[in-house]
Amino acid sequence: MLSNFKTESKKLAIHYFVVAVILFGAQLVMGLIAAYQFLNPDFLYGLFDFSTARMVHINALVVWMLYAMIGSVYFLLPDETGIETVGIGLGKLGFWVLTLAVTIVVGVYILVQVGPADDMTIWLINEGREYIEAPRWADLGIVVVVLIFVFNVYATAIKGERTGIMTVLMADLIALAGIYLAGMFFTQNISIDQFWWWWVIHLWVEATWEVFVGSLMAYALIHTLGAKRQVVEMWLWIEVAMLFGSGILGLGHHYFWIGTPEYWWEIGALFSSLEPIPLVAMFVHVVYDWGKEHGVREGEGLKKVMTNSPAFAWLVTNAFGNFLGAGVWGFFHTLPQINLYTHGTQFTSAHGHLAFFGAFATILIGMFYMGVQKKNNIKEMRMTFASKMAIVLLSVGVLGMTAALTISGYGQVMVERAQMGATWDGYFAAQNTVWFIQGLGWRFVMGLVTITGFAFLVYDLLTTSKSERHER
Repeated sequence: MLSNFKTESKKLAIHYFVVAVILFGAQLVMGLIAAYQFLNPDFLYGLFDFSTARMVHINALVVWMLYAMIGSVYFLLPDETGIETVGIGLGKLGFWVLTLAVTIVVGVYILVQVGPADDMTIWLINEGREYIEAPRWADLGIVVVVLIFVFNVYATAIKGERTGIMTVLMADLIALAGIYLAGMFFTQNISIDQFWWWWVIHLWVEATWEVFVGSLMAYALIHTLGAKRQVVEMWLWIEVAMLFGSGILGLGHHYFWIGTPEYWWEIGALFSSLEPIPLVAMFVHVVYDWGKEHGVREGEGLKKVMTNSPAFAWLVTNAFGNFLGAGVWGFFHTLPQINLYTHGTQFTSAHGHLAFFGAFATILIGMFYMGVQKKNNIKEMRMTFASKMAIVLLSVGVLGMTAALTISGYGQVMVERAQMGATWDGYFAAQNTVWFIQGLGWRFVMGLVTITGFAFLVYDLLTTSKSERHER
């Protein structure tokens, strides 16, 4: 296995990680601006409106995670296949093409923002579809970059060794790339258009991204904890079976409101709750086995076998964050009887914040630490003050935002939906209640805590050195 950092694939992975961290920071800054504008609508009015800040905030979230995911695959490819990535030159070209496209698109979002309702706007400014606003030329560029990426993965896996992790990734990448195409055409019927639009927006998350995270978790547990490959790959295959099924069926909880048959209510609500189970089970199984083999026998436990404590800490956060954000917060407000009142309130935002952080950001941050470990040739990484502050403040900040948004959503449900019957008067009355306003105020405060944690994270990643982290 090519486990050192001399491979071009791992070096390319670090480039992806760097851009991912920059976009992560941009996402948090835009989120803070939007959160403050919710409290003070006059802030930057006419210069940088709430709708623009929100758009950049959400798109930066999606793009930095895609960068980190692609980088993670380039990072693990040499280890899983035993050879250098095939077509690495094309991979480097794809990185620069994607980065140039993202830079231009973000600039257009901020400086131009909107245009007339014609083909020129769709091709050059904004497609006008929430969460995937990128103009058509950028859509095509993304397709080209993803095709290069898929070629690199398949060609390398075919030429080298093919582990269970690689086999799952190969299948998942085809699904991930194919689903994106569902958002590149329009239909005149708004319900049909929304149907296919949601395949991109949510099926990415509820099927392909969750399987992707499972693959990264399996790889990371092997390399940080010495997990048995047959154990993690067994759970990975269970996750594939459940998520490719439950992810598609779980998407039905979005069909409540676009004219589809009522049987989607129960189907969507039930299968949405099943998605986090295999990943959590994989983590618990591995940690249990590790505890039996090392914790009791060795006595010193972590110090004997843990090769990257910061990365493992983020894996722990991922297991529980995925269960809470995607599972608990997702399930309790998507039940049809409840979603009748909670749909479109801050409950949805609360679920979104915790789910994206708990299910995806945490595992990707863990991969950042694994990248730093290889880059700096560190045998065993230990937690520092900065790494502890990063994980605590980021986790507390996001949990705090989730709690605050849940309280605001509760105020909306009680006043706007239950008391005033989802009228316009109810909508504005709910947004003037004390609970709603205070909840959004605390959301902003917790956003400040989150971005402080991000600052510690960046500092820790940049200042890590062999002398500071090597186990003595």
